[in-house]
Amino acid sequence: MNIHEYQAKEILAQYGVKVPRGIVANTPEEAVEAAKKIKEEVDTPAWVVKAQIHAGGRGKGGGVKLAFSLDEVKQRAEDIIGMQLITPQTGAEGKEVHKVLITEDSFYKGENEPKELYISILLDRDSGRNVIMASTEGGMDIEEVAEKTPEKIIKEWIDPRVGIQVFQARKVAYKLGLEGAANKDMVKFIIALYRAYEATDASQIEINPALQTSDNQILALDAKVNIDDNALYRQKNIAAMRDLTEEAPEEVEAGEHDLNYVKLDGNVGCMVNGAGLAMATMDIIKLSGGEPANFLDVGGGANAKTVEAGFRIIMKDPNVKAILINIFGGIVRCDRVANGVVEAYKNIGTINIPIIVRLQGTNAEEGAKIINESGLKVESAILLKDAAEKVRIAVSEVNA
Repeated sequence: MNIHEYQAKEILAQYGVKVPRGIVANTPEEAVEAAKKIKEEVDTPAWVVKAQIHAGGRGKGGGVKLAFSLDEVKQRAEDIIGMQLITPQTGAEGKEVHKVLITEDSFYKGENEPKELYISILLDRDSGRNVIMASTEGGMDIEEVAEKTPEKIIKEWIDPRVGIQVFQARKVAYKLGLEGAANKDMVKFIIALYRAYEATDASQIEINPALQTSDNQILALDAKVNIDDNALYRQKNIAAMRDLTEEAPEEVEAGEHDLNYVKLDGNVGCMVNGAGLAMATMDIIKLSGGEPANFLDVGGGANAKTVEAGFRIIMKDPNVKAILINIFGGIVRCDRVANGVVEAYKNIGTINIPIIVRLQGTNAEEGAKIINESGLKVESAILLKDAAEKVRIAVSEVNA
């Protein structure tokens, strides 16, 4: 589960990670009040107005602005709230901004020049250990740094049996070239960050940039925290932070029906039971000349209700020109699925796109018979190659 930057910073602060003073605002007027409160707490020379969406690269899209007066704070907030922010991670459609984070400006210069660094913690699946990644190239796309200058990526693996050790945090701080007070503060910063990572069941924590301030403190200037969905049952406070406006409506609706749905850009909708079969089905769609419009796994308990919910979700995508239902009858019987398809079809009403139903496994022949004798515009298939051919024909007819 993704959370907003302001939520991530609230969590990290609870574990001792230093963050700039910041207040979230939903309106320009709230943004001004937030700026006033921050000014009362710290003598900041300016404020930063930051769009809050679940995507990185906000600054490149105009979603991060500096303001030197309260009037500018209001103007920046008016410009950002309600905008359709397009970043490298949002796609061409962008995301609408509903709120902004007002923070102090931590870049003011004192005796020393501030430095931007990169720190992240994530699971290295190859080694089965958590890894701390760091770089002196903070504020940049870390993927680009890794590709062009991999020697600038520092990695330190943590043994899960003993957890992070102080010497490991020191090693990272030393390799970042930090000395004196900045080195000591980075050690504390890394240990606190790792404590937060473990306690929140995070799958990733990324601080980009982590700022070495002019007075040698280390701050999480930005923060991205992803939480493992499988652990949300024991992270109820974090689960309550979920922002449904940041998620695709179809994916939210699918979750309400216990369906696993991911929207794609193709023209053939697919409904399958099992993630592995769903991947194979998408391959078949591509080989047949189509493009998958979604990943939809109805799980092992497919019935009339789940099939109907799946139909409705798929058909909300105007790009879908055909639907392939591919069910392997193991836990669920094919005849039960077939009855579910027929019942769902009748409940929905008029469906003007081809539907191919491929049933295999327990009671597959009985299921095909139910489909064929239903009188509906639904074609059945038992073999995967038959389903692929029917998808090819349906797609070619649509494209003709």
